[in-house]
Amino acid sequence: MRLFGREAELKLLAEIIDGPGERGGVLLHGEAGIGKSALVAEAVSAASIAGLRVLKTTGVEAEQNLAYAGLHQLLHPVRAGVDALPAPQRDALRTALGLAGGGEPSTYLVGLATLSLLADEAADRPLLIVAEDVHWLDRASADVLAFVARRIESDPVVLIATLRTDERSPLQDAGLSPMLVDRLSDQSAGEVLDSIAPGLAPELRAQLLAEAAGNPLALSELPAATADLDGIDPVLPLGDRLERAFTARVAALAAPTRTALLVAALNQTDSVAETLAATGRILGTADLEVLAPAVEVRLVELAIDAVTFRHPLMRSAIAAASTLAERRQVHLALAETLLDKPDRRAWHRAAATAGADEDVAAELERTADRAQQRGGLAAAIAALEQAVRLSERPDGQAARLLRAAELSVESGRRDKAERLVRDARALELSPRQRATASWLLSGFEDGVREDVSRVSELGELVEAVATDGQVEAAVRILLGAAMRCFWSEPGPAARGSLLGVADRLPIDAGDPRMVAVAAYVAPFERGHRVVDGLRELAGVAGSNPEVDRYLGSAAMQVGAFDLAARFTAAAVPGLRAQGRLGTLPRALTVQAWSRARLGDLATAVPIAAEAAALARETGQPFMHGLATAVQAEIAALRGDHEQAGALVNEAERIGLAAGARPVLATVQLTRGLLALSEGRFDDAFADLRRVLDPADPAYQFGLRAYFVAELTEAAVRAGKADAMRDVLRELEPLAASTPSPALHIGLRYARAVLAANGEAEELFTAALRADLTGWPAERGRVHLAFGEWLRRQRRVVESRTHLRTARDAFDALGMAAWGERARRELRSAGESSPNRGPDARERLTPHELSIAQLAADGLTNREIGQRLYLSHRTVGTHLYRIFPKLGVSSRADLVGTLKKLEDEPAR
Repeated sequence: MRLFGREAELKLLAEIIDGPGERGGVLLHGEAGIGKSALVAEAVSAASIAGLRVLKTTGVEAEQNLAYAGLHQLLHPVRAGVDALPAPQRDALRTALGLAGGGEPSTYLVGLATLSLLADEAADRPLLIVAEDVHWLDRASADVLAFVARRIESDPVVLIATLRTDERSPLQDAGLSPMLVDRLSDQSAGEVLDSIAPGLAPELRAQLLAEAAGNPLALSELPAATADLDGIDPVLPLGDRLERAFTARVAALAAPTRTALLVAALNQTDSVAETLAATGRILGTADLEVLAPAVEVRLVELAIDAVTFRHPLMRSAIAAASTLAERRQVHLALAETLLDKPDRRAWHRAAATAGADEDVAAELERTADRAQQRGGLAAAIAALEQAVRLSERPDGQAARLLRAAELSVESGRRDKAERLVRDARALELSPRQRATASWLLSGFEDGVREDVSRVSELGELVEAVATDGQVEAAVRILLGAAMRCFWSEPGPAARGSLLGVADRLPIDAGDPRMVAVAAYVAPFERGHRVVDGLRELAGVAGSNPEVDRYLGSAAMQVGAFDLAARFTAAAVPGLRAQGRLGTLPRALTVQAWSRARLGDLATAVPIAAEAAALARETGQPFMHGLATAVQAEIAALRGDHEQAGALVNEAERIGLAAGARPVLATVQLTRGLLALSEGRFDDAFADLRRVLDPADPAYQFGLRAYFVAELTEAAVRAGKADAMRDVLRELEPLAASTPSPALHIGLRYARAVLAANGEAEELFTAALRADLTGWPAERGRVHLAFGEWLRRQRRVVESRTHLRTARDAFDALGMAAWGERARRELRSAGESSPNRGPDARERLTPHELSIAQLAADGLTNREIGQRLYLSHRTVGTHLYRIFPKLGVSSRADLVGTLKKLEDEPAR
């Protein structure tokens, strides 16, 4: 049937179909009955003519609690390709689809497997993916489709999704172009009505047009409803009027057909075989003829293997018009039919059960187990909530509520977790359950938004839980409390109390978790123990990515940036392989922060960009803020002041929202670097000094001691050397208690720069004699300051050696502002410098730089895609753009170019 008034929408859909791989996809949104499905049908027809293969899934309200039901439907026609995927992806996808057992797969690993499978299929023939009614897709499937939608930039794949107005779906934030399907104009509405019901009396035609108000479904159904209902009730909302029309149509059917329709409406699939089998259990026998009258009155469409409702409103109208007894009878019949499908059987049994039934509750709990094993946390939570309703004993209710709350925390659903914990606390809980309820919600955002008094409360809880014999649970809570000392500032009393609690736990001090706790809580007081522990544990880095991740964060706390970079570099491959995209941006952010502080900007640039993107995608605002602040710092060091200013403002907005101190400390560092390079030395000193002020929101207990060189530089140039000496007097006692590399490097620099002329040379020499292996930026900084001092002492020839070394180091590191300063000093010392041209790597985006580096390391496109969660075709497209930017024509040339840039100073 012709679509009236949809020319613009059809034109855009045709353009998308004609250019798969160029436009990504579109999200059609509009009210029920507005014609989204009709537009999709036209797109499918156009795609088939254009030679695209169509894969389709449709969200069904009854399937929302079946993990990966939508994904199973989508991928069923291409399931043979699963076996060709890399082993981790293959296993994850097979487990998610219920084709194999195994551990709980990450949604993101399932997403990567789906992306790889679709990319492989699209290599032979472009694909159109259709996802209708995504508001009713199970959450796991919706998350996977959103993951895919963000990454089909270069693949010959088009994704078209439909969403009902006022509903929510992860696909709304997946980068699909939104297309509002609005009501038809008066002229188009008239054309639709005349095509369906020609020859209407003018008054009735006008009434129907007014009642339909441009809704195509109403225009097609209300004419018949005027006869079915003896006129239209203008008081009811349009949806209710349509449902009444559908219900009236059902009421006119024979009882066996009504029963079959109710079975089809309550079933979770469109299987004709299941519908007829369950109907037969109620009626004694049933075949396709029982549904024929429903086809004649345009309620359903019938195929050999499927019975589908012409519109979801018809399904819901039939269910709503039935009695409770009728629905219970149908659910029981379906449960008896689905003996080989335990999850669906459990939901039908639950729907048929009015009061408590421990047998059904236990069956639902087993359903939750299976959903969790497949990575369907939302489905597991829903099954547990239903099991709570059916639990016969309060202790069973409490256990299921708390387990559902834990899964809600794991999946980032704070509102649901809070409600579940609140419901659990209303019951009589065991000591262990009370402890679980007390610390559970603290898993969100590392407690950033919590009152700082929560740290002391958690410390008391650690003792109580440990006393109860739950040492492992106590350590978990302790780690959470310690992490709060990173994001917030609980004060010395709370830190001391938490440290005492940690010391009393029966856990060896060398345990990686206890090393991390000491670093977060007492980075200076326990500095020797932490640094020694980290150096010992560095020998086994790579064995456990989660342990490596928090040890990297611990190393950052104590200023061991070289170790922080080492631990996080060991953690990242394992986190990628496990598909842990929630944890990955944390490791990447620490890695980028440390690399930037070490001066390794070429490595830090793509890492920080990926960290920021993944933190945003996975809903971690404060990690996104910290990664963005690191990006700003890198831009400032590279001399890109405009980009640094924009990024630092964005990071500050995020950090100020909840007082995220590491974010704000890094923001102030960046502001100080910008002011220094622009010659605003008073501003630079004021910006950096804030990090050391306990009353300032940018104060961060550990990080405050690691910007000493920048602060000293600003102080001397602003004429505030005495103020800086006061700062040093505050920091020197910290140095006595910790071997922190960053602190001692900064102090050696500051002592030399602030020293009287008679002492300065010896202090500069001592600073250069220190082990600065792996700290090239700090070595360059000392050479620059020493060269400047020598020139002021009129030892010009000697100064040039140090200034030249500093210039070459900063050029090689891409630290443009510092390199330019070394050039100015050299000119003043009578030596000119060649102008620094742009490093070839600087012509690449961070994303392209990451791909280029991996390609230079010898990884194939597919392997790069697995690392970066991209399809191999997208990787190939990026390399096609990268080669001309670097002036190379092959992977071999790429290796040589990047190797040369790493080995030689950039000029």
